[in-house]
Amino acid sequence: MAQGPRRTVQQVVGVVALAVAVTAFLSVAAVRHGFFDLKVYYGALTWWVHDGGEIYDFLKPGTQYGFTYPPFAALVMLPMAYLPWSAAIAVSVAASVVVTAVLFWWLVDPISRRAGWTRWFALAVALCLAAAYEPMRETVNFGQVNMLLLFLVAVDLLRLLPAGSRWAGVGIGLATAIKLTPGIFIVYLLVTRRWRAAVTSMAAAAGATLLAAALFPDASREFWTEALWNTGRVGELAFVSNQSLRGVVARLNPEHPSTLAWLALVLAALALWAWRSRAAVAAGDEATGLALTGAVMCLVSPVTWVHHLVWLLPALILLVDNGTAAPAGGRRRRVLLGAAIVGYGFLISRIVWAWEKDFSGVDGFLGSNTYVWISLALLAFLPIRRLGDGGRTSRRRATPAGSALEASGVPQLDEPDRRAPAGQRHRVGRPLTVR
Repeated sequence: MAQGPRRTVQQVVGVVALAVAVTAFLSVAAVRHGFFDLKVYYGALTWWVHDGGEIYDFLKPGTQYGFTYPPFAALVMLPMAYLPWSAAIAVSVAASVVVTAVLFWWLVDPISRRAGWTRWFALAVALCLAAAYEPMRETVNFGQVNMLLLFLVAVDLLRLLPAGSRWAGVGIGLATAIKLTPGIFIVYLLVTRRWRAAVTSMAAAAGATLLAAALFPDASREFWTEALWNTGRVGELAFVSNQSLRGVVARLNPEHPSTLAWLALVLAALALWAWRSRAAVAAGDEATGLALTGAVMCLVSPVTWVHHLVWLLPALILLVDNGTAAPAGGRRRRVLLGAAIVGYGFLISRIVWAWEKDFSGVDGFLGSNTYVWISLALLAFLPIRRLGDGGRTSRRRATPAGSALEASGVPQLDEPDRRAPAGQRHRVGRPLTVR
């Protein structure tokens, strides 16, 4: 058998074996949620469109859960009210899978090139591993919109902004109008001084919000004056699924969580994020800027359910990218790939649920907040790559922000190791955004 066909057969067998292993794992580890959140959306839209009720008055029978997104999200989801329930499920799952595949196609390309894998094989492996990732499987099983929002933001930061497109910022603005938390990416654009993209994103968010207000004035009035402030519709802050800094503080004292302690932690996280994000942009590393902002969003949001942690996927992929870019056999490669494996291992394990009923004590504090610790580690230590002539920047031309980062001891990819094979040297550490 020729080398090419033999390699293809081996890759097909490898993907099939991995898919079977992941399926077996999911049969044991995955929790079936019956598209709970999608049922809330579907029920609220049906109530609104066909039964004459106000969308924010709807509560799923037997629960306190209702439609919590801004009116523009209702406008985007409106076609769902005219679909059969089975079709709504199919559209939800297909949309998440398609945008995930496209995002991974962009992010794993440097890894596949460096490893000498065909792109379809690298993508297939990444998708199989993503299926086992708890936030991803929760997103699909709940019928959530997380991957769609991440994709909108990634189009801006990985494609439009590096290309200098005047449309850069539209995706972030629309994501913010659909669900308010992606608005931190507008702050990211402001902090990193991309003024045009920041203005575009704010204009897109405002335009979408005003469009929804013009079409649905009553629903808009109710959301911005009442529903937005009704935190009881979201859920219990101390619930172990809330893997944010607010959740950490709430689990310390569920009856009287300290708002002051939470705000202090938020400010510290935002300061670290602003510093590192500016260093990433100064180095031309938009992919790391995306990853850092996704991590800090999960940390500072009052509620970050486990399924929201799909925003950590870019950071985990970048750990692998940075690890494979490091010299073979070196300590740096072992540390980065080991960190990616450990982080991924915890994030498929459902480990936090071991403390669902009782998160008291030292073990409860450490274990019930495991995913928060991973988010913090990614925010603090995810490497930043440099750009310059031919894709690199020398130390002599390092920016002040980058120099400060080097002095801090935060790991970075510097000039390619001269011992690296010549065929790899020009690719080491190149950012994902320029692919």
